[in-house]
Amino acid sequence: MSMYPGHRGMGVAPPANPNGSRQNELLEGIRAEFESHQRQIEGYEHQIQAQVQEMQMIREKVYQMEQQHVQLKQKYEDEINLLRRQLETRGGGPPGPMNPPPQHAGPSQQPPPQIGNMGGGGVFNGILSGQGGQGGLAPPPHPPQEQQQPPHMPPAPPGLQQGPPPPPPPPSQQPPFQQQYQGPAPGGFPSQPPQSTASPGPGSKRGQPIGRPPAGGPATPQINTPVPYNGPGQSPQVPTHPTPDHTRMVQQQQQQHQPVPISSQSNALSDLDPERLPSHIKKVKDDWWAIFNQAVPRVLDVDLVHTLQHESVVCCVRFSADGKFVATGCNRSAQIYDVQTGDKVCILQDESIDLNGDLYIRSVCFSPDGQYLATGAEDKLIRVWDIKNRQIRNTFAGHEQDIYSLDFARDGRTIASGSGDRTVRLWDIETGLNTATLTIEDGVTTVAISPDAKYVAAGSLDKSVRVWDVKTGLLLERLEGPEGHKDSVYSVAFSPNSRDLVSGSLDKTIKMWELAAPRNHNQMPGGIMKPVGRCIRTFEGHRDFVLSVALTPDNEWVLSGSKDRGVQFWDPRTGHTQLMLQGHKNSVISVAPSPASGNSGGWFATGSGDMRARIWSYSRIRH
Repeated sequence: MSMYPGHRGMGVAPPANPNGSRQNELLEGIRAEFESHQRQIEGYEHQIQAQVQEMQMIREKVYQMEQQHVQLKQKYEDEINLLRRQLETRGGGPPGPMNPPPQHAGPSQQPPPQIGNMGGGGVFNGILSGQGGQGGLAPPPHPPQEQQQPPHMPPAPPGLQQGPPPPPPPPSQQPPFQQQYQGPAPGGFPSQPPQSTASPGPGSKRGQPIGRPPAGGPATPQINTPVPYNGPGQSPQVPTHPTPDHTRMVQQQQQQHQPVPISSQSNALSDLDPERLPSHIKKVKDDWWAIFNQAVPRVLDVDLVHTLQHESVVCCVRFSADGKFVATGCNRSAQIYDVQTGDKVCILQDESIDLNGDLYIRSVCFSPDGQYLATGAEDKLIRVWDIKNRQIRNTFAGHEQDIYSLDFARDGRTIASGSGDRTVRLWDIETGLNTATLTIEDGVTTVAISPDAKYVAAGSLDKSVRVWDVKTGLLLERLEGPEGHKDSVYSVAFSPNSRDLVSGSLDKTIKMWELAAPRNHNQMPGGIMKPVGRCIRTFEGHRDFVLSVALTPDNEWVLSGSKDRGVQFWDPRTGHTQLMLQGHKNSVISVAPSPASGNSGGWFATGSGDMRARIWSYSRIRH
């Protein structure tokens, strides 16, 4: 008999669910397969990254080789030209079919942003789309190539990938920076057209369609492959000024080795060959020369002080207020040099930006106290650098296209900026705010704040110069019309008295404007502006586009830099040129006098597409 009361036996356990086990097996299999694929993906990504790095190294090496090739070729061409001149001096004939004049070609680079009206009629719209169109500052796109190109080589524009490149436009419609100026062959310079100059442009590095960047502003000149062009470069909207008879006479006399007579009524010193001029009206050095206008008393002399070699096009130059330093803007960095020694003091480069592609610094300017340097670039940002600490103090965002010009007001806190997005903006570095936005009808190429900090002027692609009141933002002047420029305005500068300004244009002229009329009475009821400014002088003499203008601090001289590679000193009282300086082998993109200059002379700087900035001295001759 059991000691336990009625015991109920344990029931049989339910059988295991075969479906659950199967699901677990499948999940495990999927997990294992996923992990395997993940490892493969990581391996592929690692391989791709390694290949990208290797390709980048190859591109950099190819670019370096191209630069070395250009420099070596230029050296050989200089030597060949020297030997050719020596041969001609000894009785040898001019270059023939077996001895052609050299053609220098540099590495091609990305086309620039389009400029002009935002619609279909802009200056660059036709060029960048391969249609020819009106002339602008960009070369037509290059035909596609089978092999992969380095990052600085532009691909063909959309629609032309499979077909041949379009035929070149007629000379009157060729891109102006690709029209070649065939100048004389002075000592130390090869007889060759200047290299084509056009912006490298942002390309596709910021998500833009390749070959068709946005419309905006002027191009940054660069070294590029020249296109042979017989005749002086001409503005697409302005006929060439030299008459055919005068040009033919100069060419015939040069071929016959006869001196070219100097016209007392002409400022066209570029027509003269220094090798055929008397010594008292020229100054010839190893790689630069100057011609002095015989029609006016010679009162100035010039000399080269320093040559500042760069690794890319020098887009802009600017002195500090005390004249001790000069800043340059080039690809990806701004650089500051000691004026006395020529030594590089520092390099300011934003290391946080993408290292792929080009990023040209289009404009630089010092704060009045010399503590800060503002830079404007193709990435639409303004950076204000603390020079001592090499750090960015302010970053201003707001422009929708490339920034082409900056100026610092003498109050030490206001910056003006001009962009291809058709706006001039004012910024306060203390508050970090955009204090004013001034909108116009076309791209802004240049801005300047008056020395008294009351006015801001801007030049535009629409051929006009505008002047606003800084405090109120009211438009005070619009300088245009029959006496105005006939083509885009690329540079403006106030006189030291804040009452006058000068402007340089693609119509190859400089104009001086008088703004002395009362500016508080130039607006009639209804907001209609009453014109009060007037053009008091037009300076003519450059053979090609005027890209930069400035006035010396004593208001004694107007300086201009041109695509004809020349720098000229003009007397603002008479309109006569005092001298023409040839010191670069490409367009002179930027000129700047030192604020420390005085009545007896001083320094000025030039920046060029030949990848050099130069510091010069000018001095008044004591008779």
